Amino acid sequence: MRLLIVGTLGGQLTAATQIAMQRGAKVVQADDVESAMKELRSGRGADLLMVDVGLDIAGLLLKLQNERVHVPIVACGVETDAQAAVSAIRAGAKEYIPLPPDAEMIAAVLAAVAQERGDLIYRDEAMAVVVRLAEQVAPSDASVLITGESGTGKEVIARHVHKSSNRASKSFISINCAAIPEHLLESELFGHEKGAFTGAVARRIGKFEEADGGTLLLDEISEMDVRLQAKLLRAIQERVIDRVGGTRPVPVDIRILATSNRDLAESVRQGAFREDLLFRLNVVNLKLPPLRERPADVLELAKFFVGHYAEANGVAVRPLSVEARQALAVNPWPGNVRELENTMHRAVLLAHGDEIGVEAIRLPDGSPIVVTKGPAERAAQTAEAVSRNFVGRTVSDMERDLILDTLDHCLGNRTHAAKILGISIRTLRNKLNQYTDEGLGVPGPGEVRSAM
Repeated sequence: MRLLIVGTLGGQLTAATQIAMQRGAKVVQADDVESAMKELRSGRGADLLMVDVGLDIAGLLLKLQNERVHVPIVACGVETDAQAAVSAIRAGAKEYIPLPPDAEMIAAVLAAVAQERGDLIYRDEAMAVVVRLAEQVAPSDASVLITGESGTGKEVIARHVHKSSNRASKSFISINCAAIPEHLLESELFGHEKGAFTGAVARRIGKFEEADGGTLLLDEISEMDVRLQAKLLRAIQERVIDRVGGTRPVPVDIRILATSNRDLAESVRQGAFREDLLFRLNVVNLKLPPLRERPADVLELAKFFVGHYAEANGVAVRPLSVEARQALAVNPWPGNVRELENTMHRAVLLAHGDEIGVEAIRLPDGSPIVVTKGPAERAAQTAEAVSRNFVGRTVSDMERDLILDTLDHCLGNRTHAAKILGISIRTLRNKLNQYTDEGLGVPGPGEVRSAM
């Protein structure tokens, strides 16, 4: 990921820079807000801004909004800057990091922004088939559509395709079409010219030009507006783009990868996705199997996550007990690899003794994974319980509980929850705003309702 650090704080941000670089981030520094804006317009972009809390963060956020730049901000300041921290959060900063910097806190922030690591861990033959196909088509410039349920590792496979391609030495740029508001996405993709709209005070280079020579990943492309799909189709067909407000086409040399957890053929039938664009994207389809169809991967991934989170939390790496391995093997993992990762993170924190026992393998609400019943018995019991819970309840009540329970499961991550629910991020946000207005507790990122 690319990190832009804004300000100095007497050199303390330099220490934060060193930590971020040790964690694999590419770091650029800017002395002030205007220098940061020039960097963001240049086409080099950033995945995260870490900003001196003493700078005008509200003004920076306004500039970003006016110029249609979508990038999260984390404020940084000395521990005594309590009021400045509160003001920064109220202005729109996502987080506040006290300085001197704590390595694990910075690592956690970087991981939260990146959301996906690039580790490709597999052992099951079902996954090996997909990896072999990915490596076979990687050297070409053919567009690749990566499909599969939410949490199966679509971005991980996309990065593997890029690393195995002839473009590996060039940029890999990823943009989440579901996470960026519709009115910002066009400028984010194609850039804009000075004066293209109110607030466009200078030319801004978009993701297409930023990825020139490399690979551009369009994550969750099913969420893209149909009008913008037409412009994307032209870019793919003719290898030229039009900046917003521009008068001359700009040539680009990129390889397009796209992901979707929806059935795009069905979206075409419903008129929500262009058929000609689907044909252009789906030259090769990499369909990732869900984790329940990759049983050999469950324990391999579990061991990897145990090692990762033991190191991240400064505890000894402990093996999984026989009972814990059994629990992991029989669980259906509806949230796929992402759910398994969160479960193992909790297990590392909850375990006692020399092993990670089955008592540490728990669901987000703290309940244990049940392994004593067979699949048929579990299914019958679940169906009976669900049926009992339906009686006497309204559809809106059930929808609300489903949405909030899913958000709990995703630790407050809106994008992941929307993917699991099969709704757009905009629909989810509207529902959550409604629940907040009704006085209900809605978990923020990294939170669950039980902890509020």
